[in-house]
Amino acid sequence: MPTPFKAGPIEGVIVDRLKSFHDQRGWLLELFRNDDLGADNVPVMGYVSETLPGVSRGPHEHVDQTDVFIFIGPGEFRVQLWDSRPQSPTHGNAMTLTCGAEQPTRLIVPPGVVHGYKCVSAVAALAYNFPNRLYKGPGRKEPVDEIRHEADTASPFQME
Repeated sequence: MPTPFKAGPIEGVIVDRLKSFHDQRGWLLELFRNDDLGADNVPVMGYVSETLPGVSRGPHEHVDQTDVFIFIGPGEFRVQLWDSRPQSPTHGNAMTLTCGAEQPTRLIVPPGVVHGYKCVSAVAALAYNFPNRLYKGPGRKEPVDEIRHEADTASPFQME
């Protein structure tokens, strides 16, 4: 099925390739600083997930939540993003990135940008996320802010 999306940057998506600082003790890599993120993206929680080789998570999108992903390894992800926001100046654009041990990356994904990732390495990969909204709200009493597309085979959002 042909996709209505074309390769290109997506408004509001921020890709920061992270640099580690090495010395005789090992290395240090800053995951985030609040002065790097902007007031709307400051995390309120954090989690880590492991994805096994060949497994995808997503695609999905959020109505209000901004995701602040950190991909530093072990393993590698192919990350796919689609701008389906009608009001966006980059509506119809799609991005594909490789992130993980070889290219440590902080990826900020704003609300309404469909996103998913697949572990493309021979070893499991870790994804850290520091979203700006609590999962299921305070006390886990609200609906999940997630629109899932992975079960819809007719969706234009298909993971490669």
